[in-house]
Amino acid sequence: MERRIYLDNSATTYTDKEVLQKMLPYFSEVYGNGSSQHFFGREALVAIDEAREKVAKAIGAKPTEIYFTSGGTESDNWAIKGAAHALREKGNHIITTAIEHPAVIKTCQALEKDGFEVTYLPVDSEGFVTAEQVEKAITDKTILISVMTANNEIGTIEPIREIGAVAKAHKILFHTDAVQAVGNVPIDVVKDNIDMLSMSAHKFYGPKGVGVLYKRNGVKIGRFMDGGEQERNMRASTLNTPGIVGLGAAIEIAVRDMEKNYKHVAELRDYFVKELLANVKDIKYNGPVDTSRRLPSNANFSFEYIEGESILMSLDLEGIAVSSGSACSSGSLEPSYVLLSVGVPIELAHGSIRFSFGKNNTMEEVKYTLEKLYAIVARLREMSPLFKEFKGEQKYV
Repeated sequence: MERRIYLDNSATTYTDKEVLQKMLPYFSEVYGNGSSQHFFGREALVAIDEAREKVAKAIGAKPTEIYFTSGGTESDNWAIKGAAHALREKGNHIITTAIEHPAVIKTCQALEKDGFEVTYLPVDSEGFVTAEQVEKAITDKTILISVMTANNEIGTIEPIREIGAVAKAHKILFHTDAVQAVGNVPIDVVKDNIDMLSMSAHKFYGPKGVGVLYKRNGVKIGRFMDGGEQERNMRASTLNTPGIVGLGAAIEIAVRDMEKNYKHVAELRDYFVKELLANVKDIKYNGPVDTSRRLPSNANFSFEYIEGESILMSLDLEGIAVSSGSACSSGSLEPSYVLLSVGVPIELAHGSIRFSFGKNNTMEEVKYTLEKLYAIVARLREMSPLFKEFKGEQKYV
């Protein structure tokens, strides 16, 4: 392996060196428990509160509305289950979409076993759901609407502000899984009419194992875990001070550099998409064509006649890391439910790869990846019985 190129930034990002440097003292120097009353504890608590303020500022919230968690999955579970059980006497109906992250889909499925009813709204061929669809699905038993800000597989940025306005007009709680969006596109919880929001630090160059649930003041949900009185008696467990400090630093940097990073990453993605479409036949670009409605880092392609896993492993042997779908579903041999939901045929869904670009990727890396990808697709198609059946023995990239 001559080199290593990481194009799987939607799965996770590296921890920024500036972030890491700010975290280091809180492992061995400022190591007190933030819940302790003595100086060591108070010193840690100051750092935690500073991070809380940074998160709040980044999304237009108040510090008292920020709760630290172990990541996006916990935040999704807490928001959805917490709201469902807290509002059970008012109703039992939840509205979400068919392309949510498994942390939302499986949480809703678990609630169905407890007697809740869930509407999984279909999306169009680019992954969009509309505010009108959401409004039509509302019943007198609807207590929660959960729609992701941006999709992790195909990059679709949903009309969150409009959906939030519908929820607000009907006095229904609105939660959004913003794990892929925070740090990449602007979010304002007030303007976007968001009651609860989930995020995870490792998606915007922070550490793994730490996230946030934003919960608007006045929204009542149950505790996530029983135990101590941390996080204003809402989420028991000793706070991960180094991780929280890292999250605060990472979101501050992400917002500071958002415009610059957006431009750089979008330029790489757009070049990659243009070249691939021009040089490889029988492929499908999944997700929105309008780049303003798509995450700047995301490019998802389906390749006819060959398996996505074969492409992934072949690229891996060349030192290039990509994904065949969501990292949280990578252990499954089933085709992506997101791609099936946007109308990609099952055989084509099996031939899909997600390329996700990051702030440290370069144009030279993109060109190298394209060069290797062309050769890999040609080689795999020459080996493919399906390709030979449909295209004969001719050379065909």
